[in-house]
Amino acid sequence: MKRGMLRVLLGAAPGVGKTYEMLQEGARLAADGRDVVIAVVETHGRAATAAQTAGLAEVPRRAYRHRGVVLEEMDLDAVLARHPDLALVDELAHTNAPGARNAKRWQDVDELLAAGIDVITTVNVQHIESLGDVVERITGAVQRETVPDAVIRRAEQIEVVDLAPQSLRDRLSAGLVYPAERVDAALSNYFRLGNLTALRELALLWLADEVDSALQTYRAEQGISGTWQARERVVVALTGGPEGETLLRRGARIAARSAGGELLAVHVSAQDGLRQGSPDALVRQRALVESLGGTYHQVVGDDVPRALVEFARSVNATQLVIGVSRRGRLTAALTGPGIGATVIRESGDIDVHMVTHAAAGGRLRLPRLQRGALSLKRRILGFAVALVFGPLLSVLLFTFRSDDSITSDVLAYQLLVVVVALVGGIWPALFAAVLSGLTLNVLFVAPEFTLSIAHPLHALALALYVVIAILVSYIVDQAARRTRRAERAAAESELLATIAGSVLRGEGAVPALVGRTREAFGLSGVRLVGVDGDVLWSDGEPLRGGRFTSLPVGEPPRATLELHGSIPDAAARRLLDVIVAQLAAAIEHTDLSATAREADALAETDQVRTALLSAVSHDLRRPLAAAVAALGGLRAAGGQLSADDRAELLATADESLATLTALVTDLLDVSRVQAGVLAVSLAPVDAADVILAAIDELGLGPASVELSLDPELPALAADPVLLQRVVVNVLANAVRHSPSGRRVLVSTSSLGALAEIRIVDRGEGVPAERRGDMFAPFQRMGDTDNTAGLGLGLALSRGFAEGMGGSIAAEDTPGGGLTMVVALPLAGGRMGE
Repeated sequence: MKRGMLRVLLGAAPGVGKTYEMLQEGARLAADGRDVVIAVVETHGRAATAAQTAGLAEVPRRAYRHRGVVLEEMDLDAVLARHPDLALVDELAHTNAPGARNAKRWQDVDELLAAGIDVITTVNVQHIESLGDVVERITGAVQRETVPDAVIRRAEQIEVVDLAPQSLRDRLSAGLVYPAERVDAALSNYFRLGNLTALRELALLWLADEVDSALQTYRAEQGISGTWQARERVVVALTGGPEGETLLRRGARIAARSAGGELLAVHVSAQDGLRQGSPDALVRQRALVESLGGTYHQVVGDDVPRALVEFARSVNATQLVIGVSRRGRLTAALTGPGIGATVIRESGDIDVHMVTHAAAGGRLRLPRLQRGALSLKRRILGFAVALVFGPLLSVLLFTFRSDDSITSDVLAYQLLVVVVALVGGIWPALFAAVLSGLTLNVLFVAPEFTLSIAHPLHALALALYVVIAILVSYIVDQAARRTRRAERAAAESELLATIAGSVLRGEGAVPALVGRTREAFGLSGVRLVGVDGDVLWSDGEPLRGGRFTSLPVGEPPRATLELHGSIPDAAARRLLDVIVAQLAAAIEHTDLSATAREADALAETDQVRTALLSAVSHDLRRPLAAAVAALGGLRAAGGQLSADDRAELLATADESLATLTALVTDLLDVSRVQAGVLAVSLAPVDAADVILAAIDELGLGPASVELSLDPELPALAADPVLLQRVVVNVLANAVRHSPSGRRVLVSTSSLGALAEIRIVDRGEGVPAERRGDMFAPFQRMGDTDNTAGLGLGLALSRGFAEGMGGSIAAEDTPGGGLTMVVALPLAGGRMGE
């Protein structure tokens, strides 16, 4: 039986219109003559969505009883028995009621597809399994219901039902998505403008990647090897040379010329891991790639041009950037066309950019000879083997020689050359080859005991023997060289992996680098010395009066790495360069973190100091002026005032002085001046305790305040005195501006790593264009009496909130009014800093 086709309508969030679109499409297909049924649809009480079900056949749901509650689910058996052409199944990620045949609705859909029934379904991006952690970081909500990516990717069609974030919020505010009692919480939590924008981008990017994967699959199935320039992809080839940064910046400029361009950097390493390249240069270039918004890749291949072209084709690249060869003209003439020419020849329809750079070749120079792969001791041993066993072999062969033994004599000397090459490398082998050639000529080639050769063929044979001996010794030497490099590379990899593991296990980066450096190179001690001469970190015991090697760390130098003990050889310097580069990055990160912590502490202190100074300059002035005026009136009038006037002036003075006393006391309580510096004292705080204390301080009761406190809310990281002042001030404002008979709602909730205290009034609200003025120092919004707002003011409240690492913001209350949101970090994250 032919499997049914799946069509998925993907949305960024609830309310964008997925179900509405699904029902409209079902009605259109039914009008075209297809047998369409509603298998299950969730209207969530939305009248417009329910209206779209009219005229469509609907399979009755099946009821399941669980713990005394009746749950209705899609009747899978009834839909299968009905066997329509098309079934409309809403909410693909839904979890079925206990007792249903399948645990998940997407499993029901899979059965429908297997039965040959086409399905149109809906799902939100937050329910895609691979995006669960990303969505949680964005919204703070953990998704319990998810759909495996593979289920959605198997769909024949995936469409995004898109709606602008602000339009969705407007639809939500109008009550078109959720009931009125849920609108306020939804707007201030999951449906924040930033959340919706991020979820929308996430949905579009996921679909774009799916389209790209589908394109790659189609090209593979159709055997299309050419590139399709649906998106500009620029591949930059890196060798680990100094030209890498130039190539990367050129590639980034090419990619930036078109919208959606991608930058990919690739380094081709040999299968034995021995290809030349500076590890520290590759580390820097990888960091540069990431800073430019690109990705770094490493592939293995001995044929560099073919590996580059194959990688470029595998990622559907449109441009390939390579550097001009660093080989000199003589080297190029001797070794033939280089990598660039081969890449151009094999690239086909991929554009290749050959970029010149400062390290490009061009001078006529001979290739440099490298040092032997073996140690001096091994080379001396090789010469000794040639000098000892060469004469012994000659005596043995000369003793048993015959007219037909020349072939075995040559092979015996050839074996000696191979043995010498295995022991001492190329130079002892060359010596053994020349020595054995001369011995063959003197002892075994007529005329004997002379260096002359009677027959030309004998001369040719001797020359071929020497050439073969040299080639064999060269190959053996190269094998030894590669073996030693492989061992070195393995040791370097093990060292770097150990350092990385130490950091990941929680050890500091600097101590791990210093300690592993001493262990790796067998040093007696390693010290990291700052520019001021202070020892930042040390490992082991430096030798007194012994020699040590100093390496500058960073550019300009931020410290010096002292290596006490045997001086590392040139081969070890390459690994040391990598360690020094990582040390410089670690020190810079440590310095920046310390600077950031100091700046945060100063900023918090400064915010509190500024708010307190604003309070002193304003709130102290008003009650003081009122008291002075009242007392001045009493003094000026003398005994001419009536008893009522005198009592009123005394009451005004008493009220103003009491307010002044309370304000000064509060300011002294919250200042906690230590050595002349204001500080914020964070501690775990129960939000409910602070709110109740603030209500008691204001003398409010149930008739004025409605509480909706989350009993599961963790403790906040806050200063309890400062937080109480914030709540008192905001709550007093809310009560003052609320209409008579309407209670102020105070609620608490958590959102990710933040806790929110929401104070909701039903007053006239504040226009959006004036909300910035609310937080200016002591804006009364029309209040001018002596008793209104003599607290710390919204400017002071915001200073306190931000000083505690939180924020305070104003939002519209659905239905009219103003909602003040005080957000503070939870104690679990902030207190551990």
